[in-house]
This record gives sequence, structure tokens and C-alpha cells, in this order.
Amino acid sequence: MESKNQINQLRPYQREIALAILSSIYGQSGLTFSVEIARQGGKNELSAQLELVLLTLNIAQPKNLIKCSPTFKPQTLISMMRLKDRLNDAGFNGIWESELGYIVRLGSARSIFLSADESANVVGNTAHFLLEIDESQDVGKEKYTKEFKPMGATTNVTTVHYGTTWDDTTLLEEVKQTNLELERRDGVKRHFRYDWEEVAKHNPDYLSYVEAERARLGENHPLFMTQYRLLPIHGGGRFLSAQQRAQMQGSHPRIRRGEGGKVYIAGIDIAGEGELEDGLFTLNPGRDATVVTVAELDFADWDHILKEPRTKVVEHYSWVGRKHAALYAQLVDILKNVWHCRKIVVDATGVGEPVASFLRHSLGSRVVSFTFTQSSKSELGFNLLAAINSGRLKVYQGDGSDEYQQFYLEMEKARSQYRPNQTVNFFVDPSDGHDDFLMSLALVVEAARSYIPKTARGV
Repeated sequence: MESKNQINQLRPYQREIALAILSSIYGQSGLTFSVEIARQGGKNELSAQLELVLLTLNIAQPKNLIKCSPTFKPQTLISMMRLKDRLNDAGFNGIWESELGYIVRLGSARSIFLSADESANVVGNTAHFLLEIDESQDVGKEKYTKEFKPMGATTNVTTVHYGTTWDDTTLLEEVKQTNLELERRDGVKRHFRYDWEEVAKHNPDYLSYVEAERARLGENHPLFMTQYRLLPIHGGGRFLSAQQRAQMQGSHPRIRRGEGGKVYIAGIDIAGEGELEDGLFTLNPGRDATVVTVAELDFADWDHILKEPRTKVVEHYSWVGRKHAALYAQLVDILKNVWHCRKIVVDATGVGEPVASFLRHSLGSRVVSFTFTQSSKSELGFNLLAAINSGRLKVYQGDGSDEYQQFYLEMEKARSQYRPNQTVNFFVDPSDGHDDFLMSLALVVEAARSYIPKTARGV
């Protein structure tokens, strides 16, 4: 039987899930399953093969399966493309048809692909034999409860929530906990969990890939914990642990100007403008500061696993209450003549935009403007954690300076807040001070990332 052959092609853990789902569908049990498979572990392939089997078995019946994803583009479109590819592989090329841009029909059976975005209008569809919720951790609970779950009410539809864990407030986690409780009561398996180590047992290439990701991100990086280890994070807390702060401490000295033959980069966090009160270079915990972090890219200490140099912070500059216009000439001189910086990433959000524009005009393409948004800041935070966890980021030895003390005060006070859609906010609470050194550090890591591809080819 062709459908049986399709299921047999799956890996053992995928096959276990598929058989449980098909048993619920054809036993008319109407179960709800939760499926956690490590990232790139074959979740989407499992879903497409299930859809292929169900369309084939129901080819003469005017019935639907429905799959939703957090976004239509690209997630829903990718799911549609994968199903079409599997239909072609199975010999249905020229037989299946596409309808309305979101439906794939084989004979009379349809697979309907919908967006779970809050603004999407999806009411009125009926799921007859399967309802799939892809990346369930990113789907709103209210959207699912009010608009998607009722699609299977009249048909006692079998429902599957796919995804990777995030925190304990997501739809996927809620379904998972309900399923685990039901399993304890009746012994029927509803929750399936396969972390990266389980997937790697069946795919040596995957093992190599994830081990490289672990080296790049660190075992306890939020993304590695959730996407590969499938361990949930809990809301927030300290952004950096004592271990991570200690790991940043390097053995190299602070220096005051660049040395010939070395590559320097910079990250600049721009403060709001204010009146001068305490002197140009005096740090004031109650005032925003413009901070420049200068780092050396150390190719002599090349990381052969990650194919990246170390980033060694060698200097800090800080100005409190200094008008931006008064800083322009000094910034250009420091970046161009003192350090000969090859890459400079500047906070261009709000009042920082004119400064970034001036520096780019003066220093050219080596200057990169960075605008803080929820998404870009989240990526910045994850990249900073990866650099620290992997040992690629080191800060000069303690010198007792105000800058050094303020830097580590901010590292200690920094907090994280994990949000939906696998994003993080990192900051220092205003009651604890400012985060100028923290953001400047994150921007210098971004500068390293911007420069590395060009340098790596030379190495």
C-alpha cells in the first residue's frame, strides 16, 4: 500500500508520531497531540508525509485537512511547497491542483493552509480529518481557541501541535502540560518529545551540525536550550550569570591607541543630549552616556571550530552630557587616527541617527548604522550571549578605572525578558542605572560579525 510505504520511509521517531496520529484519525478518537522535535529534526517532513497520506487515502472524498502557521509568508508558503514536492515525488505531478493561493487539492480532498497571524480572517473553514498547528509556541492562545479549534468541533477532528519549546506561557506548553496530565490518567501517549541527541542517533550529519551550533552558541544559550535541548526558559531574570561575567574577563591589558598591523573595530551607543554638569568624562549613574567600545579582532587566537577570531575589548570612552555636535570631531579623530577602525557599528535609533549619518559621511562604508527594534535588539542580545558563551569575547584586565567599574556594574545589573516569537529583551532597569556600556558591547560584537566574512577569506 502506497501510504504505508510513505510512513515506512520516515525515521523511527517520526514514524512513531505518524502512526499515533493516523490511529486517532481512523479510530475516530479525536485526540490532541503535542510534538516537540529539535530544530531541523524533520518536523516539517513528518507533517508533509502525513498530509500526502491523508490526501491519497481520501482522494475521492470532499473533505479537508487544515494546517496553520504563525505567518503566511514565509511559513505557510514553505509548508505548501513541501507538500507539493511530496505529491510530485509520489507520482501525482499534473494531478494535484492549487486553488485560491492557499489550497492544495488532490481529487476531491483538500489541504488548506492558513495564517495564524492575529489579523488573518480564517473563520468558516472546517477540518474533517486533521488540524495541524505549526510552530504552536508562536500562535496566540486566543486566536487558536476562538478561530482554529472550533474548525474541528463538528468532526471530532484529530489535532496536532508542532513546535519547539520556548517559555511556560505559550500555547504549545499549555497543550503539552494538558497532554502529560491526560497521559498520567489513561496511559495514552499524546506528547512526543525528541531532542537533538535523539535525532542525531539517526543522522550523523545532523550530529555534526548541532555540535557546531553548541560550540557557537553555548550549551545554555536560550536558543540552543529551547530549539535543540527542548528545555523551556522561564520569563526572564539576570541576562548574564556570574559565570558568564567571569568568562568575559580577559588577560590582555587596556591600551590607549591602536598598534600597527592589528584590526580594530568599534561599537557606539549614543546618549540623549543634556546639559554638562560633572565634566566631560565623569561617569554619572544618573545620566545617560555616549559610550564607545573599541575591540581588537585577534586572528592569532583563531577559533578553528567556529572559523572566527577572538574579539578583545581594549578600550572604553564615555561622555556624559556632551552635545553631539561637540563630539563629532573627537569621534572621527578617535576612530580614524587613534584606532584606524575597520568596522564601526553605531546606534542610529532616534537621536543617534544624525551622529551615525555624520560618521558615515566622514569615515565611509566602514560605518554601519544600527536601528534598535524589538527584532533587531533580540538578535543583538542572542549574538552577544553566543560570543560570551563560546569564549570569543574578552574584556581587558581590571584597571580600577571608572569605565571598568561601570562596565561590570551594568553587566551585573543587566536583565533579560523573554517574549513571544522567541525574542529577548535585555536591559538595565532604570532603577538600577543605565545600559550604555552593555549596548555598546553588543554593538561591538555586531561590528565583529560584520567584519568577519571579509577577514576570514584572507585568513
